[in-house]
Amino acid sequence: MPADIASPDDVAALFRAADGLGRLGALVNNAGTADRQLRVDQMPPERILRMTAVNVVGPFLCAGEAVRRMSSLHGGEGGAIVNISSAAARLGGPGEWVGYAATKGAIDTMTIGLAREVGAEGVRVNGVRPGLIDTDIHAANGQPDRVARMAPGIPMLRAGTAEEVANAVAWLCSDAASYVTGAILDVTGGR
Repeated sequence: MPADIASPDDVAALFRAADGLGRLGALVNNAGTADRQLRVDQMPPERILRMTAVNVVGPFLCAGEAVRRMSSLHGGEGGAIVNISSAAARLGGPGEWVGYAATKGAIDTMTIGLAREVGAEGVRVNGVRPGLIDTDIHAANGQPDRVARMAPGIPMLRAGTAEEVANAVAWLCSDAASYVTGAILDVTGGR
């Protein structure tokens, strides 16, 4: 179902639709946006507001809806939330994506705080922090050669794949990670 996660109405409608599918057991906060490389002193306010709305406000809205369904405080049976962050949260994104990095830093903080807030209610909250991943985001943001240019600087000498990130997410959602909460797993090839 298409939805703009920066819109409270769209998020509420998305979760109402999901309710029709059965009990919610997991949420992966994966929607996000970046933009072309710009220094902070070049960023228009609209860019900062939109990126914050999608990358920070949206995950908070979705997490709130999920907690209302999963938490034992609300009659739920527990569940797992996995927030997708970025290695940029640790690296800062200088000269490229400082705004994006800052929003992902907010997601790291949300992950730790929410895990502690709802852990006793049967809800596990973790994060995955991808590094350089070979996806279309680079070309879509004006850097089609970014993966080839940056891969030699990764300790494993390559970019990761979306499947490698998905495997980490799937593990955190599974019972195999039943005692893991408040963790942020780097999937970065060592960077």
